Amino acid sequence: MMRLFYLCLVFASVIGVLLIQGAQGAHSEAAPPQGAASCGCDKLRRDGAQQHAEEGSDSAAPAHKYSEGANGRPQGQMVLIAGGPFWMGTDDPGIPPDGEGPRRLVHVDSFYMDTQEVTNQQFQSFVNATGYITEAEKFGDSFVFEGILSAGVKNQITQAVAAAPWWLPVKGANWRCPNGPDSDITDIPDHPVLHVSWADAGAYCSWANGRLPTEAEWEYACRGGLEDRLYPWGNKLNPKGQHYANLWQGDFPNHNSAEDGYMKTSPVRSFPANAFGLYDMVGNAWEWTADWWAVHHTTERQRNPTGPPSGTDKVKKGGSYMCHKSYCYRYRCAARSQNTPDSAASNLGFRCVAEGKT
Repeated sequence: MMRLFYLCLVFASVIGVLLIQGAQGAHSEAAPPQGAASCGCDKLRRDGAQQHAEEGSDSAAPAHKYSEGANGRPQGQMVLIAGGPFWMGTDDPGIPPDGEGPRRLVHVDSFYMDTQEVTNQQFQSFVNATGYITEAEKFGDSFVFEGILSAGVKNQITQAVAAAPWWLPVKGANWRCPNGPDSDITDIPDHPVLHVSWADAGAYCSWANGRLPTEAEWEYACRGGLEDRLYPWGNKLNPKGQHYANLWQGDFPNHNSAEDGYMKTSPVRSFPANAFGLYDMVGNAWEWTADWWAVHHTTERQRNPTGPPSGTDKVKKGGSYMCHKSYCYRYRCAARSQNTPDSAASNLGFRCVAEGKT
């Protein structure tokens, strides 16, 4: 029997955690105000998330054990991001409850960063070399956006989350089968790997002689040297009518017009890089960071902040192909969201960083 999942979706004044039976006919709800809601992927929680960590399962163990025998970067490339001060966050938050503000001065040291999100091909190299098994594979299921499921798979599912019925728990969904058990990655080796938990991402990065970026490093890299801009390229979403990221166009969650050319994830490097040479810093797939989640931040100047020492959720950045301003206006550099470390979903991936010159 499929384990129950809990999702807590924040509205203007309501926090609801409810699992209902029946995914059909649940899309008639009116969309909430812009920036007030979420695509629902921020609170996809597994039963016993804390219990798994306390029991010291393999997936919660330090990832450094996979670093032995690493043989360079598998089919990837890093660029050096020269360190320096920058204004992190914003005083004009799109979603205030997410803790996007206040705008604060932060200094980060130099570091190397993957130019792209880690791909299926890269993750396959890691699994081939180590025999690693992801948490979604161990649990036996993962969350998939219903719009990318085949009719055959969707018709077998009888559970959906009330506040976000487009998210369905799917048996057999994992990084190898990102769109459900009847899918595979044969034809999408250059798409971002999905359905990876925070521990899975950390294990890969350690094997590749790297680590996950801090939220400050990630945001500094996203901004590409620009100050007080919404996106990695500026303030206009589609300058001169050109798409700069893989996002949702149309009526979420019912219709994606795919004006940017993609209904689901896109191959990495499909859109222009920012000034630092980094691709897909917003859109395509959410990206894990190293930091624990918190919504209150000091205004004092900091150097290489790493977030709070503990917590229940980890910070993710960048938004995904499911983001639309009416539901998830989180494809901005200052935007942020969170998931429990053992979460996995069909729009959640990562990229790695490594220590750089100071």
